[in-house]
Amino acid sequence: MRSSKMYMTSVALIVALGGFLMGFDASVISGVVGFIEMEFALTKIQVGWSVSSLALTATAGMMLSGPLSDRIGRKPVLRIAAVLFAVSAVASALAPDFTLFIIARMIGGLGVGAALIIAPMFIAEMAPAKARGRLVSFNQLNIVIGISAAFFSNYLILTLGEGGGPLSQALGLDAFGWRWMLGVETIPAVIYLAALMLVPESPRWLAMQGRDDEALEILGRVSGDAQAAADLQSVRDSIVAEESLGRASLRTLLHPSLRLVMTIGISIGILQQITGINSVFFYAPMIFEQSGIGTNASFMQAALVGLVNLVFTIVAMALIDRLGRRPLLGAGLVGIAVCMLTLAWGFGSATYTLTQDAVAELPVDIERSRIEVLVDTTYDSDTAFREAVHGAVGEDVYKRFESELVTSAITMNPMLILFAILGFVASFAVSIGPIMWVLFSELFPNRVRGIAVSFVGLVNSSVAFLVTLVFPWQLQTIGNSATFLIYGVFAVVGLLFVMRILPETRGRSLEDLENLLVKH
Repeated sequence: MRSSKMYMTSVALIVALGGFLMGFDASVISGVVGFIEMEFALTKIQVGWSVSSLALTATAGMMLSGPLSDRIGRKPVLRIAAVLFAVSAVASALAPDFTLFIIARMIGGLGVGAALIIAPMFIAEMAPAKARGRLVSFNQLNIVIGISAAFFSNYLILTLGEGGGPLSQALGLDAFGWRWMLGVETIPAVIYLAALMLVPESPRWLAMQGRDDEALEILGRVSGDAQAAADLQSVRDSIVAEESLGRASLRTLLHPSLRLVMTIGISIGILQQITGINSVFFYAPMIFEQSGIGTNASFMQAALVGLVNLVFTIVAMALIDRLGRRPLLGAGLVGIAVCMLTLAWGFGSATYTLTQDAVAELPVDIERSRIEVLVDTTYDSDTAFREAVHGAVGEDVYKRFESELVTSAITMNPMLILFAILGFVASFAVSIGPIMWVLFSELFPNRVRGIAVSFVGLVNSSVAFLVTLVFPWQLQTIGNSATFLIYGVFAVVGLLFVMRILPETRGRSLEDLENLLVKH
């Protein structure tokens, strides 16, 4: 029994390395946006596009990877994803212009979409029911480890580049630090590609192809011969029952028998993103700079976000098969709503005043005669302050020195912002972060699982694309407070709706859940 647990855990950890690459690839951009904004002279919408382009092609990756994995297997699709991650990392680091940079990021997005969908599906199809929640959560754990690794990697490269030592000069970290931030992902991508050689194919996929002997052997290594035979028979019964329904397609998902599971899947997919998690992960340094703490401190606090995300994901893994999905989800959504509303209040109560002493400390490239017209004028919102500075010194100067100007003028409690963001990340990590992927892997029948998970993943990624695309524009146009207020309202509405329709799925086999949730 111990060897079976170790085998299943090892397989889950290797497969979930796709989550690490997804998390790293998605969040490494948080440390790069400020540099590429200046390097390529970008507008705010272009900044949003540089971040959200990955999510756009991730939607395509999700839609393609599910049906493709039904045809060629789960494992080959993950190997393709590993190659895409490596190509994207190298191409992003070497991109000479903004167009090629976007193309490189979009290649990575295809890998993100495939890894997000196939890794948790693979683990769920192989894991015993009593441990499925914890094992599928390995994927989310690896996502947050990847996010944390990207935050710390960015901070380390930034620090080494500013240090100006021999190593920094030899590697060009001072001039090309942002390119190194992107390029280091090549190493884990190659490791993942090699490690996948050590894992088998999904036994449920093998059974769906009529390869029962291979499926039985793998299930036997996971849960013992007797249980493996029973599990395989359940899978075969399910396949036989569904054969008369024909090949699954997108139209199949509209069947009344799937109405409940599709409603749950779509709702959870929207809610996970519309409460602003990718805005926090992808723009963390930008958000912290808006609280007036400066660039270096903002990178350090972004690294702290990654650490909190990691710790509370581990907490979720310890509790998800003990307390169940519903209690964790409800508690987490309450925390998300409270923290987002706190952020809205914190930024809404900030004021902005440039004193004569503050102006004297600003960089010399800001023309004093132009900025001094704003001295001792108090502004009640970030948008009003930004418009005033634009009018005085111009948009280009403000863009170059936004951090210094905000730091010099703002009066607020930056620790409140820090604790609210950390609380939001903790609430997300202990609830809807890992639980969404667990539910995606549990809800849908064997016959439609590939295409159904691809579809709800498409919905999730589409919302992620929109959120990350418009976030810089939102901050510039409606301000920090209104942006976070919108996220808080979405969290409250989502809490009330999802908790009304979501049943508990803990401790049931995939076939039992099909009988419970799907009306044949």
